[in-house]
Amino acid sequence: MDRGTRDEVLDHLAAAVGAVAVAHPTRVAVDGPPAAGKTTLADELAVVLRARGRDVIRATIDDFLFPRARRYLRGEYSAEGCYFDAHDYDGLTRVLLDPLGPGGDRRFRHAVYDHATDTARSAPVATAPADAVLIFDGVFLLRPELIGRWDLRVFVSADLDKTVDRAVIRERAVSSRADVERRWRERYIPAQRLYFATVRPAEHADVVVHNDEPRRPVWVSRTR
Repeated sequence: MDRGTRDEVLDHLAAAVGAVAVAHPTRVAVDGPPAAGKTTLADELAVVLRARGRDVIRATIDDFLFPRARRYLRGEYSAEGCYFDAHDYDGLTRVLLDPLGPGGDRRFRHAVYDHATDTARSAPVATAPADAVLIFDGVFLLRPELIGRWDLRVFVSADLDKTVDRAVIRERAVSSRADVERRWRERYIPAQRLYFATVRPAEHADVVVHNDEPRRPVWVSRTR
């Protein structure tokens, strides 16, 4: 277990990416609970890798959602709905992960969902260089449907109660504290606990980043 500065953990993650030896783009999962800090970490890692000359594809699970009517079939505050109904894993593997994986043609799309219209979308097709890096952040990325499609797995951990406080700050311009707390405590946190109990994602990660103190993170690397 190592503790260091933000720059040190980013340097460690960039080195881990560089150590992956595959004949196709390197697919990196940055998993973790909502408001754990995974999107920020993924954005910062992308900057570091680009500065080192890597071609980076940046994508997120939020662009692979099902429309609201489908993802809230069990109710707006259903934890089971959050875990089982929210994300289009077939679309994700079909248009992004498999094209960038072994035997893929490297022609990919980075999204299948449009937040503005709450409808499916057809993002432009792009072609990745063979040495590109996909940095993909989101929840539930190490579940059985996806776990074998990552070349490097990062899990960003944070105390779940702290994520509520972070979410209140992050969403204060659009949601009241009561609304945010209800979503987290009834939907998002129970869904994460279901994920932890059934998948044990931290045990499958190559690097676990404990992000309770973002400027002084603690990280653990594992050998598969």
